[in-house]
Amino acid sequence: MSTLHDFTATTLQGREQQLSDYAGKVVVVVNTASRCGLTPQFEGLQKIYDDYRDRGLVVLGFPCDQFAHQEPGSADEIGEFCTMNYGVTFPMFAKVDVNGSEAHPLWKWLRQEQGGLLGSAIKWNFTKILVDQQGTVVKRYGPTADPDSLRADIDELLEREVAR
Repeated sequence: MSTLHDFTATTLQGREQQLSDYAGKVVVVVNTASRCGLTPQFEGLQKIYDDYRDRGLVVLGFPCDQFAHQEPGSADEIGEFCTMNYGVTFPMFAKVDVNGSEAHPLWKWLRQEQGGLLGSAIKWNFTKILVDQQGTVVKRYGPTADPDSLRADIDELLEREVAR
């Protein structure tokens, strides 16, 4: 059985990142876009990252241009946009496909592990997937789910780990 920790992804800076580096952390994986009506969610995602990172949470952002061409930028443009407009400091990765035959292997696995309202397909930008410390998918949140709505589930996972 696969876990998040079995995958690698390319960072915005072009470096291969072993996702096993996040073992032991609660992870929020999110597909992002800089020209989407939901783009202001970067602010909320950064806030939960700031509030929880010292307790063992990381947010992993994956830019995606599959929905209405809302992420047309290069890696440098995406990074600059996220930093300049939303102060993003959580890890951001190279642009990926999240649906279809060219989908990144991580996203194929995430879709298989936790389907949404439209079956396993990712419906839109800012779909958020919560993964526990062992790399297992716990829950999928729709694009319009406010990042703050993940807090109770994040707290539960972090408390569960403390209790071990």
